[in-house]
Amino acid sequence: MASFPGSAGTADELLLKVSPPRVPRHLVARARLLSGEGGQLDCPVILVQAPAGFGKTSLLAQWRREHLAQGAVVAWLSAQEGDEPRRLSQGLALAVRQAAGRPTFGHTLLEGSSGLGELEGITVWLAEVAQTALNVVLMVDEADRLPAGSRSALAYLMRNAPPNLRTVVATRVDCNLDIDDLIAYGQCAVVGQDVLRFRLEETLELVRARFAAQVDSDTAARLHELTEGWPLGLQLALTVVERAADPRAEVQAMATHGGKPRDQLVGTLLANLDPNDLGFLTRISILDSLHGDLCRSVALMDDAAERLERMCNDTPVFITSEQGEWLRVHNLARDALRQRFAMLPTDEQAQLHARAVPWLAERGRLEAAAGHALLAGQHDLAYELAERSLYESTMHGRTDAVVEWLERLPAAELDRRPRLLLAIAWALVSGERHEEAGRQVDRMLVLPGADEALRCECALIVSGAAVFADEPDRFARLHDPWAEAPPLDDPLLKQIHANRTAFRTLLDGDPALARLRQQQAPRAPGGRTPDYVKRWGEFIIAMSYVWEGQVLLADNLLRPSLAGSEATLGRRSSFVVMQAALLASAVWERDRPDEAVALLANRLDVVERTGLPEVLLLSYRTLARIAVAEGAEHRAIELLEALHAVGVSRRLPRLRIASLSEQVRLHARRYRAQTCRDLCDRIDAVLAEAGLPEGPLWRRSVGPLRELALGLAAIAAQDWRGALEPLARADEVAQQVKQGRLHIEIVGLRAFALDRCGEKAAKLLLREVAGLARAYGLLRVFEDAHPDLGTWAREIEGTEARMPASGMMPGTLPRPEAVREPAQLPATPSTALTPKEREVLALLTRNLSNKEIALAMQVGEETIKWHMKNLFAKLDAGSRKQVVLRARILGLLQ
Repeated sequence: MASFPGSAGTADELLLKVSPPRVPRHLVARARLLSGEGGQLDCPVILVQAPAGFGKTSLLAQWRREHLAQGAVVAWLSAQEGDEPRRLSQGLALAVRQAAGRPTFGHTLLEGSSGLGELEGITVWLAEVAQTALNVVLMVDEADRLPAGSRSALAYLMRNAPPNLRTVVATRVDCNLDIDDLIAYGQCAVVGQDVLRFRLEETLELVRARFAAQVDSDTAARLHELTEGWPLGLQLALTVVERAADPRAEVQAMATHGGKPRDQLVGTLLANLDPNDLGFLTRISILDSLHGDLCRSVALMDDAAERLERMCNDTPVFITSEQGEWLRVHNLARDALRQRFAMLPTDEQAQLHARAVPWLAERGRLEAAAGHALLAGQHDLAYELAERSLYESTMHGRTDAVVEWLERLPAAELDRRPRLLLAIAWALVSGERHEEAGRQVDRMLVLPGADEALRCECALIVSGAAVFADEPDRFARLHDPWAEAPPLDDPLLKQIHANRTAFRTLLDGDPALARLRQQQAPRAPGGRTPDYVKRWGEFIIAMSYVWEGQVLLADNLLRPSLAGSEATLGRRSSFVVMQAALLASAVWERDRPDEAVALLANRLDVVERTGLPEVLLLSYRTLARIAVAEGAEHRAIELLEALHAVGVSRRLPRLRIASLSEQVRLHARRYRAQTCRDLCDRIDAVLAEAGLPEGPLWRRSVGPLRELALGLAAIAAQDWRGALEPLARADEVAQQVKQGRLHIEIVGLRAFALDRCGEKAAKLLLREVAGLARAYGLLRVFEDAHPDLGTWAREIEGTEARMPASGMMPGTLPRPEAVREPAQLPATPSTALTPKEREVLALLTRNLSNKEIALAMQVGEETIKWHMKNLFAKLDAGSRKQVVLRARILGLLQ
């Protein structure tokens, strides 16, 4: 093989180093990681630093494609262990020569560099890059493989780069390039493993691109939660799902038993570990969160902290925590390690748990300490720690952990520990366990020492249970006696009481006053109110905005609140799921279906069990309306029938009525008059059942649903006059309780019916509420009410609202006959080729002769021969076919 004179390696080896990798077929260009101007990554130097398996090379490939599309020269270099400084400078020279199509670039370095020192070669290269005046992007992959001298040379390059050079370096976390000064002064952006993890919406996009409709959003979300966004784990899981006959069943098997991804990936990782490291990981796998000192106490290893740090750098199974020095093991690896832990002798298991107790208890982690004490057989200590911690855990939203203790604790222990009983009663309030919460409260009130403060707190508990039971009138009866002067000294309980008062005001139909009362609630001194309680207040305010139809305000409030709750409580925590469902209803109204689907993905089952009735209704209604917009009417009907079934299961008749009313809306869109009448009869049958909640608040909540269904049934029968009266009755209640969205929808339907009756005032009425809808951010309200109303509203507004440029509705596809194959592969804009050379290259992909290319470009054949000669030289090709292949490899053809 030919060698460059004075080089340390062959020309062929250097050519392989500067050849960019193949772009993955299913690569998703993540918007938040775009490297264009004005973004967070708009820096002269970008350092991508993460363990193996985090997609560093794929990200560089994405950025390479971006920069090529922007016309930059992108030089690629894959670092190797033998790249001492002189060889590094040669590789850099050849990388720019190949990328820019300039055969003379780097002549001195490649053919006469033997006399240059370590940094002189880099200096020559920098000067030549500056002299080209090209926009050059240098990408160095696997820089951790470079020897120490070359790392210093690379740092020198980054510090002395000319203005037309941008450098992107990918390396592992244990590689120190000594560029802390560049980072501190904002000249270098660092992309770490937390940034590289896939977010849920990115996983959903990846799954849609790869499987289309074969894998639903819930299954994709479960994959995301299983892999925690780890790119390599996600890729392996997707490969397994792709080969499975039933993707949903395969993902279920992964979640419960680990499945092939864990066996293939985690098994290999664990098998390659040093036996001492594997034993260490097995013994600390019982800890949910890892700290060096805690691991030292449990595993009895003095070097535990250093071992953790080394393994965190070497293996991708650790996830850094926002709590400073704390780590945790990835779910896939933790499950495998805990299986190994279960094989240890029983006595050793108990000893390991017992060692964790004092360390955790001394540092205030009482809940975790209680769990380890119970597993260590120290029952009395476990119950004592549980009593001290679980009430506080409830007030911080960790209700699932509290409920688990109900199964562990003997009844006698509960009677001895009233505070523990109180914590469990609070935790049981939500969802289907509200009756059980009431029984725990009754059990508590008969204990000695039940004073007025305890009775007031118990009233807070059972009134909350009434809310989850969808009995607003019972909630009012329980809340109102304590409304004005609750005998509570605890600021935390006062905040909870204020939240309940705000909710009570909202039920009365005054959302603005509800917000005011919540905002005027007493605050704990020193800002010690738990975030969970404060976020409940924000949730009630957001609900009041949704009640009014002010979805823009609800979106702005809920988005940061949800992010904070999810970070502390987890994605599938009951409260987090309710926040997400409320936000999903708001973003759907703003016509962002993909975001709404992502918010609800793999969460519907949690809402069914533990969600507020109103949130449960919004969840199903949002998903059903998305299905209708996508043309999946059968899926929408299935969802609405499921809502009815949940209403039966949880004994929530309002949900059954809401389900039937929404089905009337769905069938009225198609003018199915008889089906609508039958559904209205079913609504009347539910309202005639015995045992329904009594009281004006509940009746007022279901009255508009029935009247709206009657109005829509009349529209389905095209009985336009007959629709006006029930719609007017429904609107009267909507205005009385200030439900703004419902009011806008009903007025829109009334205007639609009036227009069909020939009333001239109909257009003015629609214009008025259309203006309100725009102000509130309600972009879907008329389309969701009735498609013909949506079409008429767009005609009145004089614009095709929410229509793509092609004129198709969102979610539709062009007709097959409208799809055309591209005549040729378009060339990527790049300064490596002139515009005419790019045009010739694009035509060359069609296997045209020089004469045919000349005719297509309307130039002479000699001109084409000249361009072809330049293409052969720039792309180092010996045939026309090679020109096309080299252009593909270099990213010059899309």
